Amino acid sequence: MDSRRIVSRAEHYRGSMVRFLRDLIAIPSESTQEKRVIQRIAAEMRSTKAFDRVWTDGFGNLFGQVGKGPRAIAIDAHVDTVGVGDRSEWKHDPYAGRVASGRVWGRGAGDQEGAVPPMVYAARIIRDLKIPLDEYSLYLVFTVQEEDCDGLCWQYIVREDGFRPEVVVVTDSTDCRILRGQRGRMEIGVTVKGRSCHGSMPHKGDNAVHKMARVVSEIEALNGRLPEDPFLGKGTVTVTYINCKTPSLCAVPDEAFIHLDRRLTAGETEASALREVRDAVRRAGVKARVETRTYERPSYTGLVYPTRSYFPTWVELEDAPQVQAAAVTYRELFRRRPRIGRWTFSTNGVSINGMFGIPCVGFGPAEESVAHTVNDSVAIEQLVQCAAFYAAFPSVYCGMRRRTN
Repeated sequence: MDSRRIVSRAEHYRGSMVRFLRDLIAIPSESTQEKRVIQRIAAEMRSTKAFDRVWTDGFGNLFGQVGKGPRAIAIDAHVDTVGVGDRSEWKHDPYAGRVASGRVWGRGAGDQEGAVPPMVYAARIIRDLKIPLDEYSLYLVFTVQEEDCDGLCWQYIVREDGFRPEVVVVTDSTDCRILRGQRGRMEIGVTVKGRSCHGSMPHKGDNAVHKMARVVSEIEALNGRLPEDPFLGKGTVTVTYINCKTPSLCAVPDEAFIHLDRRLTAGETEASALREVRDAVRRAGVKARVETRTYERPSYTGLVYPTRSYFPTWVELEDAPQVQAAAVTYRELFRRRPRIGRWTFSTNGVSINGMFGIPCVGFGPAEESVAHTVNDSVAIEQLVQCAAFYAAFPSVYCGMRRRTN
């Protein structure tokens, strides 16, 4: 690998990547509304003339193929974003893609459209430098609805498209660290029934909100009892939504509902998490329905692909081939030791590795801490570093696998 030429070529495309990212940020692309941003990425891919094929699937995911070798290596980025919230809290217009202080600012810059330009221009670097493609095919995969339902896109890709690569680089916000795992996630619904009556005579009813308040208190206490893993960190649970049904604002509510965000550390499962919540409900002294939630919003293509909202924990060993290949790639390109760790939040890896066992490694621009905040941004220097990394990784990975086999 001629690391100096790869880094130099990535630097050559710095301006092109910044311009492209600013275009992406200017297109609102919340989950289920990604059509225009997918079209813009596809146009950029075609304009580089680096791809053998560019296409979308029935769910709306975008693919680009470079080379026709036998080993399928994929790099994944989700292109949807969360909303912007209160625009008055933003220092920079969330849809302007402002360039300041060596960063590009705006919704999606860090989480995680910032990975898209380096991926596209990595393909151009491979072509520019005539990096051999006889051993592998590189697939760039730009996925949808990750923010709403992480990994659903890859459930469709593996089960319906029949695409199962040998290894996947997940580019979701690593701050140019090499990441090898994450906690799992699930969404739990708790429903409590009561009995309505006139608000002037509350003693004649059974207030579902009052009962749910006791459950919420027990959920808070449960969070303090959850296990902790030395690598992945602590399991957590929190109430993220609460609602009730009532015949009137002067009537006692007869139903209350809470939505729980449950993060699963090593050894925790869907069954164990449900069991703990049911135990918390019993501690509260009430009866409730506790269940894993189902996600079934249509994609921008109109396709509904329902799934239970349980997304498994996954961890790769530090000496796993793809993790070691990532470390070698980093050292060769940047002449320093990489930082290796894990994500705090969740990524498409919950399906790619957690459900399907496809080897994964993480490397992408921007810090996790900017995600979903009014400081959403990415360092321009990291765009350059990632473009070089994505161009070099497939050859390094194939070379290392060839030697070990």
